[in-house]
Amino acid sequence: MGRARSGGRGQAGGARAVTEDVDGGVARLVPDPDRPRAWTLLIDGAPQSHVDLDDPAHLSFEYQRRFGHVADLAAPPGKPLHAVHLGGGAFTLARYVAATRPRSTQQVVERDAALVRLVRRELPLDARARIRVRTADAREGLAKVPDGWAGLVVADVFSGARTPAHLTSTEFLDDVRRALAPGGSYAANLADGPPLTHLRGQIATAAARFAELALIADAAVLRGKRFGNAVLVASDAPLPVAELTRRAASDPHPGRVLHGRELLDFTGGAAPVTDLAAVASPAPPASLFH
Repeated sequence: MGRARSGGRGQAGGARAVTEDVDGGVARLVPDPDRPRAWTLLIDGAPQSHVDLDDPAHLSFEYQRRFGHVADLAAPPGKPLHAVHLGGGAFTLARYVAATRPRSTQQVVERDAALVRLVRRELPLDARARIRVRTADAREGLAKVPDGWAGLVVADVFSGARTPAHLTSTEFLDDVRRALAPGGSYAANLADGPPLTHLRGQIATAAARFAELALIADAAVLRGKRFGNAVLVASDAPLPVAELTRRAASDPHPGRVLHGRELLDFTGGAAPVTDLAAVASPAPPASLFH
């Protein structure tokens, strides 16, 4: 059980940070000074999620905005989705889908039971949202999703700021494909820095299992200038690359979209990753969050 070390919820001007031990480290919920009922979740000092309880369609972090674009384009506007979220955080994207696509049915898989309790208590889900939260390892939880159930599978799993090795392999993507409905989309949050070995390997791994890929990232990350996040999108159906490109370019922190030959060239001949060869993503530099 996590231990609350400081706390207190309230409105603008009165909200205080909540700090609590969770299974994965020390969680801290920090109120947003500019939005009355918005909070940032940090784990061991690393920002994980931002949630606005008054406006769950508001996505603050750039990688979450990119996930939002993928969710927006996964089906016609407003149409309910079946979505699976591997990695819970503060349930930001699940809240977003519930707000933008009412009557969606969603499953969140998060292994950190103490974090789930903290988020449910301090940032409660809308009682009308069809969001089921399962406490389990991401791959074990995915295995319980019925064949062809999901229109969207999102992977945003970090342990100690690194993606666990068993979520980086072709075997893992085989189970993602099994869970996806025909034409469904897979999106993954990938973190890497120069020389981008992990990112290139993850693109090659996805290319071995999906017909269509796109990568959304900051240009400086793609050039290997700094450590950062990239969102990989994969499907067996054609991707809305032009619209993804337009949306990413118009974000507050504009992103580039790589697709087709340009994305294949970016992999630099990297080989697909199997369970036997898989390793966790690289740890971010210590200076990144300070």
